[in-house]
Amino acid sequence: MDKCELGAAEESALQDGTSQQLPKSGESSTTKVEKSKNISNLQDTVEIKAGKKPVPEFCLPVKSEEDVLEEQAQAMRASVYDLLAALLVSRPEQSVLDALAELGDVEAEASEIAMGWALLKQAALRSSQKDIEDEYFSLFVGVGRGELVPHGSWYMTGFLMEKPVAVLRRDLNALGIVRDDGVRKSEDHIAALCNAMALLIRNSDEISFERQKQFYMDHLEPWVKTFFADLQQADAAHFYRAVGFFGESIAKFEKDYFAMQV
Repeated sequence: MDKCELGAAEESALQDGTSQQLPKSGESSTTKVEKSKNISNLQDTVEIKAGKKPVPEFCLPVKSEEDVLEEQAQAMRASVYDLLAALLVSRPEQSVLDALAELGDVEAEASEIAMGWALLKQAALRSSQKDIEDEYFSLFVGVGRGELVPHGSWYMTGFLMEKPVAVLRRDLNALGIVRDDGVRKSEDHIAALCNAMALLIRNSDEISFERQKQFYMDHLEPWVKTFFADLQQADAAHFYRAVGFFGESIAKFEKDYFAMQV
């Protein structure tokens, strides 16, 4: 089997369904997924012949409009998780801030997620990379400990490296996802979990929707909304207040999205 490695902060940021490329973050990916070569070919093969001279076979994609829209929706979900991972794995690179600042016009009143995009854009426009670096340190690193602890185990048990981490590692291993060598953050870090969700969504050929849903419900849903709410209220948060609002709006969307899929 080949190992397909995807970064925690790559692919595209999306605004109202329009993809915009985000650059890679400075830190390496937190996870990698093993992907089978034998991906099912769902395209219809059409053999065309003209008289006595055969024309080579062609694989023509036959997709309904509903299928195309669903693919676009899944690409958007994966890209949003990539963006959150890029913003939370470390202080974002200037190129990431530039990409957010250059987002097109957003109708903020259209939805909570649209409001989140608008807030991210404004936060990127008025923040310097140095200010965000200092903010990230105060929020998540600190002297001894930052103002917030962005780990699922902490939010679910009050302690780091407790049973939720062991359960998470078991589930990641079953899914073929392992932590990259050299990455120090544990698997229950919010950025690592966002990266894992992006991988699950993009590898839907091999990982069923039910397993994706179960992973989210077990390892993110119990705490992620609270974490993003805390981020909005943190004393050190300025740029990251917008990240918290956006993240909370995505968490609400994901919970409703999974509930609607039967």
